[in-house]
Amino acid sequence: MTTPALLPLSGRRIPTLSPGASSFPHHRATLRLSEKFILLLILSAFITLCFGAFFFLPDNSKHKRFDLGLEDVLIPHIDPPKEGKHASGQVVIHGQGAHDEHRHREEEESLRDKIRADHERALQEAKEKLRKSREELQAEIQTEKNKVVEDLKKKDVGPKPLPPVPMPKVVGVSDGEPPEPDVKEKRDKIREMMKHAWDSYRQYGWGHNELKPLAKKGHSTNIFGNSQLGASIVDALDTLYIMGLHDEFKDGQEWIEQNLDFGVNAEVSVFEVNIRFIGGLLAAYYLSGQEVFKLKAVQLAEKLLPAFNTPTGIPWAMVNLKSGVGRNWGWASAGSSILAEFGTLHMEFVHLTYLTGNPAYYQKVMHIRKLLAKMDRPNGLYPNYLNPRTGRWGQHHTSVGGLGDSFYEYLLKAWLMSDKTDTEARKTYDDAIEAIERHLVRKSNGGLTFIGEWKNGHLERKMGHLACFAGGMFALGADGSPDDKAGHYLQLGAEIAHTCHESYDRTVLKLGPEAFKFDSGLEAVAVRQNEKYYILRPEVIETYWYMWRFTHDPKYRQWGWEAAQAIDKYCRVSGGFSGVKDVYSSNPTYDDVQQSFFLAETLKVKLHPDNITGLMDQLFSLFDVPSACCPIEHPQHRPVDVEGPQPPQEVEAAQALLVDGFSVPAPVQFIVQVHPQVLHNVHTGPPWMETGVTGTLFLLRSTISSLVFVTLS
Repeated sequence: MTTPALLPLSGRRIPTLSPGASSFPHHRATLRLSEKFILLLILSAFITLCFGAFFFLPDNSKHKRFDLGLEDVLIPHIDPPKEGKHASGQVVIHGQGAHDEHRHREEEESLRDKIRADHERALQEAKEKLRKSREELQAEIQTEKNKVVEDLKKKDVGPKPLPPVPMPKVVGVSDGEPPEPDVKEKRDKIREMMKHAWDSYRQYGWGHNELKPLAKKGHSTNIFGNSQLGASIVDALDTLYIMGLHDEFKDGQEWIEQNLDFGVNAEVSVFEVNIRFIGGLLAAYYLSGQEVFKLKAVQLAEKLLPAFNTPTGIPWAMVNLKSGVGRNWGWASAGSSILAEFGTLHMEFVHLTYLTGNPAYYQKVMHIRKLLAKMDRPNGLYPNYLNPRTGRWGQHHTSVGGLGDSFYEYLLKAWLMSDKTDTEARKTYDDAIEAIERHLVRKSNGGLTFIGEWKNGHLERKMGHLACFAGGMFALGADGSPDDKAGHYLQLGAEIAHTCHESYDRTVLKLGPEAFKFDSGLEAVAVRQNEKYYILRPEVIETYWYMWRFTHDPKYRQWGWEAAQAIDKYCRVSGGFSGVKDVYSSNPTYDDVQQSFFLAETLKVKLHPDNITGLMDQLFSLFDVPSACCPIEHPQHRPVDVEGPQPPQEVEAAQALLVDGFSVPAPVQFIVQVHPQVLHNVHTGPPWMETGVTGTLFLLRSTISSLVFVTLS
């Protein structure tokens, strides 16, 4: 019978030993895995202990220990040199080694005595403190605090006083009324909308960066960090002043004087605080003449300078105002900086050099331009991403909308700001626009001209709301275009304005979507749900404004008024104005944000009459940056007469001139946009552009907070 596989120990058969076999039990020749691990652990601990002792234990031959009752203190101890030899091995005179040893021992004794004395003094002071009453201790602490404060005041003598600069007398800012009753009524309506937006912010979000008009509380985004910097206050100041809302302007000024502090621990967008804060403060300064705005602008600019501390000099997108530590957006093409951000600093920073006498601001932005000029550009296009560490382009994505837009705008306006002497900026602009027109500008099957986006060699037939500013830019840059293409660019601006108007007109709310496509039979219509929103943006209305000033075609004024009515009807709520999430819905959902740029930009594009009375008599060139700092020549201050009779030949030439169907209106009566940096070198010469476009006075983009529209009256 077969024995079961498992039996009690007593029932198991023990095999007989073969002859010659050992009588000792059989043992394993190998170790289990756990035993190996334990041995390895013991061995590694032993090795670590040996290395630790070798590297970290003090060398007793070099140090001598002594105990003062507190803790062990290591004092350097020098062994006496061998007879006839110096410690370095050099031969010395007999007896010198003994002298050195004696001197070192004296130093050791002196150090011991000093430590003992300090120890005894500390013990004595502690005993004295313990004997004092609580009131006496508090009085001593307060005395020490006051002493520290006084010492800090002596050290901190305040910022270096700014050099005196000529202050322009900005006349005709808000005086003068249009003679047409309907135009006056419309302008009063825009002022009322501004009043409603400001009063709501004043009541529910004062001091916060922006407003949540439905929740009726403050709001902020990561571009302003985690601090209450009052972005809406700073951004809206120039609009308030121009509209004659001087009590509201004074409230904003008082808040800035008492509360605006840039020494906070907040990480902010360099680009956003430049255009909204530095631009807004400088605009308020030049309109009101109040020094506090200039001082605050300079204080902030100093906080932004550390952002340029990169291997290439291309600034970080974000900087901490307190620590100066910078970084880029995590989503931006492998840590790249963004073209529209580092390329939209030039005008403000150049003017900061003028105000402060500090050439660093000018040098920082000019370095960016020089670096870009040396780089290869795919198809002549500027990609939207540039790595500040390597100086190489990131993803090859080019757009005239988001991520790229204001880079091109600032090139053109740098040329205008320099009284057209900055030919480098103008050539860079012209070359860029030529490449954009060749690769990005297309006409749809329905005849709409649009600006697409270039992505890795492929044209995406989509245009963003932000890109609609380009219509005005093309018109503004028409004068001075190479190869006599002024008429062409004016026409291109008109076509872009028409396309962007269609994007508004094809929605239910008559407000434009964030982006719209020209594909699959759809034209100027948003397809994705996340592109159907409107957040109170100004770019389309801005282009209407430019085209109205250059052509006086009444349709642009009408389009602007229609947009204003739509905003008032669909975006107005009891607590302000809110963006909407779907412009194709008759019952839209609000996003509950009143953007600061709505007050600073959108509402600033006012509908002025054509025949404003009491034109400004003189305009002066004011931008005289010393050539040692900024090597740009500027003409001397000169008055320019913009009224009075014109030479007959100029009138005849202007009346006879047509530019692609646009007649030149006469007489010329201006609405001037004054940027704090660029009401400089402004002159009109003869009141006709060579291209016949209305107004030789240059205009600046209304979609930047520092821009100011001035009614000449």
